[in-house]
Amino acid sequence: MTHEAREGAALAGQGSELAGRAFAAVFKAIKALRPDRPIHPRGISLVGELTRHGLQDSPAGSMPARAPGSMPGGRSGISWLDAPGTDQVRARFSRSVGLPDALPDILGLALRIGAGPGTADVLLATTGWGFPARFLLLPRLDVGAARFTTLMPYRGANGPVLLGLRTLSLPPRATGRAETGGGFRDALAEGRWVLALSFATPAGRWVHAGTLTLRADPDQEDTPARFDPLQHPLQGAGTYAWARRLREHSYRTARGPEPQNPAPQSPAASIPSVLRPRVLTPRLLTPRQSGRRRADQNSTLQHPAPHQHERNPMATVTQVYNSPAADVWKVIADGWLYSGWVVGASRIRAVDAHWPEVGSRLHHSVGTWPLVIDDSTRVTAVEPGKSLELIARGWPMGEAKVLITLEDMGTQCRVTMAEDAVRGPGLAVPKVLRDPLISVRNRETLKRLELMAAGGAGR
Repeated sequence: MTHEAREGAALAGQGSELAGRAFAAVFKAIKALRPDRPIHPRGISLVGELTRHGLQDSPAGSMPARAPGSMPGGRSGISWLDAPGTDQVRARFSRSVGLPDALPDILGLALRIGAGPGTADVLLATTGWGFPARFLLLPRLDVGAARFTTLMPYRGANGPVLLGLRTLSLPPRATGRAETGGGFRDALAEGRWVLALSFATPAGRWVHAGTLTLRADPDQEDTPARFDPLQHPLQGAGTYAWARRLREHSYRTARGPEPQNPAPQSPAASIPSVLRPRVLTPRLLTPRQSGRRRADQNSTLQHPAPHQHERNPMATVTQVYNSPAADVWKVIADGWLYSGWVVGASRIRAVDAHWPEVGSRLHHSVGTWPLVIDDSTRVTAVEPGKSLELIARGWPMGEAKVLITLEDMGTQCRVTMAEDAVRGPGLAVPKVLRDPLISVRNRETLKRLELMAAGGAGR
């Protein structure tokens, strides 16, 4: 390598290192709002298989003329891809920014191929298909027309190579809309998503190398697994140093622990020592005084003062209804009525048949047309007639935990509603401001619920 080439490589390495650290800084800022997954916050867990056709060199004397930029003999130079075979795959489909499903987003498809020591991870995102668009991230709304590529090339035996996926067919019920919940996942639970696997040089034509078939994971809606192609590389595929530098800092930040608030400093620690109160040595007590002190302590333990109780961490409102608990529960148990009493819900699009059992969902919309966000609410705990715990989603605002409890009082009942943000930007709002806003909204929610119960809704 010439001196000029070495200098160019060094500059390229420094540039990729700086860019990688810049990406990591952006991830760190987003992680303050999304502690779990700064990007691709929501996804669909998928399972399936990948069939590799196996691309072998053409027989001697019969090799066709090679297209400009294509691989020698039609081989990728990645041993795993060039050999025929079938691999079991676990995957995750997601939206990178986490925008509402009604808006285009950069779509992601993460693959975990095989199992055990030979497991390989491949990350793909929506880009263009031609050159140079295959190196540009592009938002997409229609998953059927989207093209996914690895964006950065692998280092194969024949040089740099990109991997790509394009949809061949969707399940019959799928509309093609790139949703991370609701309709798209339901369709994948009933049918298969079939994609063509291809490879190409950075500027060459795409070569069809295999077929990927995916369906919804029956065991979980989303997977907690983290995919990392640096830790789990493809067999026979290397990584260019500049690509590793671009990725590794961001991956480390995304997988790192959630940001922790610094431990609060005690008030005394911030006071200059000369102004701190003098610590007095306690005087010895007589037996009678000691017995009286123990009695006082026991009384305090049995009947703690109000300020010693733990504060309810959720914003809570309560209202007494002039309706029996059974009538109120009938309204709550009918998922189609939620848009009538839950403030902010503009419409209900679908309700699971087993609502409100644990794990069931209702699919709602939030906002006023045309600014409507489609999302869902899931039941996490239920005691029929008495309580219902929900995780209500409304991204990009985030997710909230909601607990509704009913206390039967004969012809009346006491209804309590507690709520707080659990994920997303809502957590960035200080609790001293967040709680009053939630309480005002939920007081109106309880008023609407009371009117619907008194009017006979749900009977």
